Amino acid sequence: MAQRPIAVLGECVADAFADALQPRPGELALRVLPGGGPANTAVALARLGTPTRFLGRISSDAFGALFRGHLASSGVDLSGAVAAREPSTLAIATFDAHGQAQYSFHAEATADWRWTAAELAAARPEDAACLHTGSLALVRAPGDERIEEALLRARSGATVSIDPNVRPLLVDPAVYRQRLSRWCELADILRLSSDDLELLMPGATPEHACDAWHLAGVRLVVITLGSRGALASLDGVRVLVPAPLTEVVDTIGAGDSFTAGLLHRLSLAGRLGGRLEQLTADEVADACRYAARVAAFTCSVAGPNPPWAHQLESVPATASR
Repeated sequence: MAQRPIAVLGECVADAFADALQPRPGELALRVLPGGGPANTAVALARLGTPTRFLGRISSDAFGALFRGHLASSGVDLSGAVAAREPSTLAIATFDAHGQAQYSFHAEATADWRWTAAELAAARPEDAACLHTGSLALVRAPGDERIEEALLRARSGATVSIDPNVRPLLVDPAVYRQRLSRWCELADILRLSSDDLELLMPGATPEHACDAWHLAGVRLVVITLGSRGALASLDGVRVLVPAPLTEVVDTIGAGDSFTAGLLHRLSLAGRLGGRLEQLTADEVADACRYAARVAAFTCSVAGPNPPWAHQLESVPATASR
């Protein structure tokens, strides 16, 4: 039976970095790469071999052309994308000593947040085996409420996956905290980072957070812990997966790649398309181990550049720190 597609709903972002070449005096040279959490996840999924449809509002400006080329060349289906008149969202990144990116955003009145009900209906997110979304698209008006409505409709035939990907420079974390219980009602899978956890539930342990979110309704919670790997909890049954040893260039897109690896593996196991009724802890562990390898490869190269399936052969299947 043919593998049903995964639909990814959310934003594209132009990630700008200071150019390695020396600009002329008085100038700042920027190197721009296509990014944005949902777009990164869609690219990673398609490169791994999962049929993937990206549902986004892509600008007609120069950045929008960059996004479309990047997504299409990675094998992503753009039939559900909207040709938007508004400009693209821009993020300017700087790095700390560990390769961790810090961003400044230019996101007011940009294309990504202007979803209409008619546009979402035409995109048909409910046709997929899984609808994945998150990041800024879930908290930026006016499209945020319409996306939540689309998630509710999609639940009739699709597994729902959410990555909050908290961006405190653009949106007060209190907004995410206020909406998180609603997202747990809508989602079957919640994937987030330890940084997200600290912003959403300050001081809480990953185990405590998993239990709280299970009570709110979500069945599978996966918290990525950077170099310490990932903790997954399926209805309270815990799985701890180590991260492969990796020479880190930067961490941009690593979490998005992990999400893609997780969903790809669950799709191959035939577990997407409903409420994860048949999913086992062993299958979760397998999916997380695979996802950790996908994320490790992404950390080993510059920018949000996830691997093609054949490139994972260079990443060890298991490793401990």
